[in-house]
Amino acid sequence: MTAAIDIGGTKIAGALVHPDGTMPVTARRPTPRGVDGDGVMAAVAEVVAELAASPLWPSVARCGIGSAGPVDASRGTVSPVNIGAWRDFPVQARIEAELARHGAAVPSVLVGDGVAMTAAEHWLGAARGHDDALCLVVSTGVGGGLVLGGRLHPGPTGNAGHIGHISVDMAGDACACGGRGCVEAIASGTAIARWARAQGWTGPDPTAAGQPHTAPQAPASGPPAARPLPCLPDGAVRPRVPPPQASAPPAAPRP
Repeated sequence: MTAAIDIGGTKIAGALVHPDGTMPVTARRPTPRGVDGDGVMAAVAEVVAELAASPLWPSVARCGIGSAGPVDASRGTVSPVNIGAWRDFPVQARIEAELARHGAAVPSVLVGDGVAMTAAEHWLGAARGHDDALCLVVSTGVGGGLVLGGRLHPGPTGNAGHIGHISVDMAGDACACGGRGCVEAIASGTAIARWARAQGWTGPDPTAAGQPHTAPQAPASGPPAARPLPCLPDGAVRPRVPPPQASAPPAAPRP
């Protein structure tokens, strides 16, 4: 039996998973807003405690953790763009401690949530039987994962395939990561709902997170080191490219 923990900007979910992929026990909490890192972790601890109350808990032999990114699987830390209270948060060690507190001192694996989703799709879902696949998740953010040559490819830090913070419109809206025109800033559930509201749509749940969302403002000035650096999948820093400027009209030819 595997304990699975899914950490996202909207919800924190958990399950006990049989080897055939069935989930006889599940738990879920909303991701807290306006709290510090320990406050978010408290919701994770509640999920673990609910799973631990199951009579199946003693059969847990391992734990898989999928988190909104970026993650650093080599260090067991996460810095999700949509969970501002967590920056280099040692989520893997903290979850292992919660597991042990409930009598399950088991090994764990941390990957980005898009990579975790890709593993599931390749095992039992839409990518089953395919040697190469890019799987995408569109929710509070945009994530992804890769299957290459028939094997999951998380990359050295667990972020490979996470396309959400690749800029596709260098003159586009500011993104929470510090970049402009990222896929996530355009195509996430929150961004789609924001666009719909701008077109006059109204509804009871205006964003995927159920919370009003304001697009972050791009820094107007200041040294580059003081600004957040956007990242490519697997932690590579993307150089900043300023939005295109309108060019001056050519000078009139001299008579």
